[in-house]
Amino acid sequence: MNVSEMVSQLTRLYEKLNRAQKAVIAGTLLAVIGFIVFLLLHNARLKDANYAVLFDRLSAKDAGLIIQELEKEQIPYKIPADGVIEVPKDRVYKVRLAVASKGLPKESHVGFELFDKQEFGSTDFDQKVKFLRALEGELSRTIQSLQPIQSATVHLALPKESVFVSKKTPPSASVVVQTVDDMRLSRKQIAGIKNLVAAAVADLTPENVKIVNEFGEPLSDSEEGESELVKKQIAYKNRYEKAYEDKIVNILAPIIGGKERVVAKVSADFDFAQRSSVEERYDPENVVRSEQSMEEKREGPGPKAVGGVPGAVSNIGPVQGISNASGKQKYQKSTTTTNYEISKTVSNIKGPFAVLKRVTAAVVVDGKYKEEKDGTLAYTPRSPEELKQINEIVKQAIGFNAKRGDQVTVSNFRFEDRALAEAAEPYNKVVNAFYSYVKPLVPVFKVLLLLIILYVFYKRIILPFGEKMMEIPIDETAESEPLLTFDEEEHESLTEKFTQMRKKVEEQLGLKEEFNEEELKYDILLEKVREMAEEKTEEFAALLNALIRDEAEIEQNAMAKVKEEKEKKS
Repeated sequence: MNVSEMVSQLTRLYEKLNRAQKAVIAGTLLAVIGFIVFLLLHNARLKDANYAVLFDRLSAKDAGLIIQELEKEQIPYKIPADGVIEVPKDRVYKVRLAVASKGLPKESHVGFELFDKQEFGSTDFDQKVKFLRALEGELSRTIQSLQPIQSATVHLALPKESVFVSKKTPPSASVVVQTVDDMRLSRKQIAGIKNLVAAAVADLTPENVKIVNEFGEPLSDSEEGESELVKKQIAYKNRYEKAYEDKIVNILAPIIGGKERVVAKVSADFDFAQRSSVEERYDPENVVRSEQSMEEKREGPGPKAVGGVPGAVSNIGPVQGISNASGKQKYQKSTTTTNYEISKTVSNIKGPFAVLKRVTAAVVVDGKYKEEKDGTLAYTPRSPEELKQINEIVKQAIGFNAKRGDQVTVSNFRFEDRALAEAAEPYNKVVNAFYSYVKPLVPVFKVLLLLIILYVFYKRIILPFGEKMMEIPIDETAESEPLLTFDEEEHESLTEKFTQMRKKVEEQLGLKEEFNEEELKYDILLEKVREMAEEKTEEFAALLNALIRDEAEIEQNAMAKVKEEKEKKS
């Protein structure tokens, strides 16, 4: 059977179908095509899962060189994103070592491996430049290994050593970092990078390390400090409020009938302005620090003195006529010095991290439920006395202070769908337990469901469709022709033979009347049909089936036309 005959048979078969059958076939074809597409996509996804990252964060130049090597070695690869190359998972490490042995990627930072090869004839300047490059590369690698950093570049400025202290210049460093998307460096991380670079270079201080991001914006631990402080303040406020809310719920849960029947929200206002002061206090009681005493005493005449006009007379000695009076002398002196110390107390007072200014609490409690005779739950609100007592309990729990402006509000409302939730709670427990046991078997169930769908599709669609296609086609042209045909010679011989036979019968029976020609043809045709039914039973049965089917289709078409005409008239 060639293709044209198959197409013609399919076309005739499709034309004989009604609208419902055509719709079923079209839906089946779409389902088959969708299922095939799903299998193809699933297989493609499985293939993608078998690939792993070979290198990432590659420059365009390095990526091109690595792809050339992979194509040269006929290694399959994929490029899911810019700068990322993937190869089959089972060949990642082998390919990575092979590519690295050829010096790829080339634009990565170099470190102290520069000194692995000794070069003869290199000057001291060359060695210094190599050391600077190696130190910068090692620092870049170290910073780049941090989690938020995608890439980093370090530049060091190392001045020449000088014997003069006054001319000594401190070293400095600059760092350019590029962070991962949707991530940023915190104050501690910036300070850590500064300390890391400063510790790796002699005489380098963290103040001389400057850090900028990929947009050229400077990053400083002091600038980031404000945002970090705000985060700490918000976290402190949330923890404080959450602790008070839990305290209120835990206190009221035994009274109300469960934690799910109490809702508490606390809002606390804090003053985060930290104030520091210096206080000096003097002790009014004096304390002797030191004491000095000096006493001087002289008694008797004083020493003789030679007096007079300078000259011979004074040098000769006592002269008659000059008075030499000598009297008694007594001298006494006493001095006391006492130093007193005034005691002083100096206190540096720093205010607390946060000062509580005001607390407000809103508490909502559920009412009471009583089971009726018909099994329903009747709701009863709580009395004002109970709400007042709950209000007092909440005030004691939060440390209520009226002078501070604290407020507490307790309300009673009916919690909606509580009865339904309680009724559904056992069901939910059973479902969760069942799901916990069934969850590990979900992949197996998926495979079984797929196999069942394929089996049903094969049995219900593919197999009947194949059997229909294997049936013997009935040619429409043959159906329009007469069922039995005879050529002229065969017809004449049969007619003559049958005439002779009839004449014999007439002579034997004594009948003289002529028989009708039409009746004779009918008898011959009937005899031929009987012989055909006896010799070719299967073909004759198929012929009868075709006749019956054609008559049924003719009747259906006639009924449909009559129905359409009635609908048009109505």
